Amino acid sequence: MSAPALHEHAPLAPRTTLGVGGPARWLVEAATEAEVAAALAWARDRALPTLVLGGGSNLLVADRGFDGLVLCLRDATVRVEARTDGATITVEAAAGVRWDDLVDRAVREGWAGLECLSGIPGDVGATPIQNVGAYGQEVAETITSVRAVDRATGGPVELDRAACGFGYRDSIFKREAKDRYVVVAVRFALRPGGAPTLRYAELQARFEGRPAPSLAEVRAAVLALRRGKSMVWDPADENGRSAGSFFMNPTLDAEAAALARAQGIAAGVLGLGEAMPAFAAEGGRVKLSAGWLIERSGFRRGTSEGAVGISTKHALALVNRGGATAAEIVAFARRVRAAVSDRFGVRLAMEPVLVGFLPEETAGLAGD
Repeated sequence: MSAPALHEHAPLAPRTTLGVGGPARWLVEAATEAEVAAALAWARDRALPTLVLGGGSNLLVADRGFDGLVLCLRDATVRVEARTDGATITVEAAAGVRWDDLVDRAVREGWAGLECLSGIPGDVGATPIQNVGAYGQEVAETITSVRAVDRATGGPVELDRAACGFGYRDSIFKREAKDRYVVVAVRFALRPGGAPTLRYAELQARFEGRPAPSLAEVRAAVLALRRGKSMVWDPADENGRSAGSFFMNPTLDAEAAALARAQGIAAGVLGLGEAMPAFAAEGGRVKLSAGWLIERSGFRRGTSEGAVGISTKHALALVNRGGATAAEIVAFARRVRAAVSDRFGVRLAMEPVLVGFLPEETAGLAGD
């Protein structure tokens, strides 16, 4: 890789939605798969860790920054392939495609399968890693395969849906294959002329008693719901500097969920006859509302401590009010998590990827 392609001591805070964190020791923008492989080889030859950075919407960078190579993927190619059966089409989007641009195109073209994922910030390459989901849909439902570059060899790899090991906000890219691959393209099977997905209660309520909505109407409703929670990226929004949902909704077995309710009653934050928000999950498990748990644990919307606080519209979002440090955000998150654990015995796991932190600086935030 030639020297002009490299940027030294590149600021990372402006490249993240939280707007905090120190610089990257090195940064490169790669527009092709060959450039990705070359960048990985350059870092490998120098024993440097590599971070792939997309839209920066699910990332918390340490104040010291990242002492390695940050790789930004800039290929924004979208290819569409019609299936012979006519029931589905294959849409292959490069990792650098802005996610909401892809959703917008799918809705305009009449391709069902992504409409409830409108307004989510970030790029396509991040979606299989997190198994991005919202309002009753997740990308695992439509992803057919992921193309990646092996970090160790620089060679191409194709992983089908089963090989991705998708789970709730989870995949092999976060577990056994963490830091093994760089996702360069994702293939989706979408349904031309298909009906929109209406599984989520808030969406169902919006269209109750009305004719079946179009994909565009569902997208508009999702965007309105997200705006109402400051979950659409807007730099002018007082809650705009966030990483979206900072904690995941905990999924427990039935016994643990019952214990959480009992502990909430014992702590005096849940009434004897009061229902605790709970939803059925796979395998007979129960999903609790992390936002509700946080508010009942004393951290209501709008709560602030210095430059860090809870969004005024959504209890799951931690917000940089201006001038916050990454260390302050971590400290605040730890206090929120400890309060929920004390009141309900539930350990929340955080969603954003932590970059550049020492293990002891983030102990107790991974849901362990």
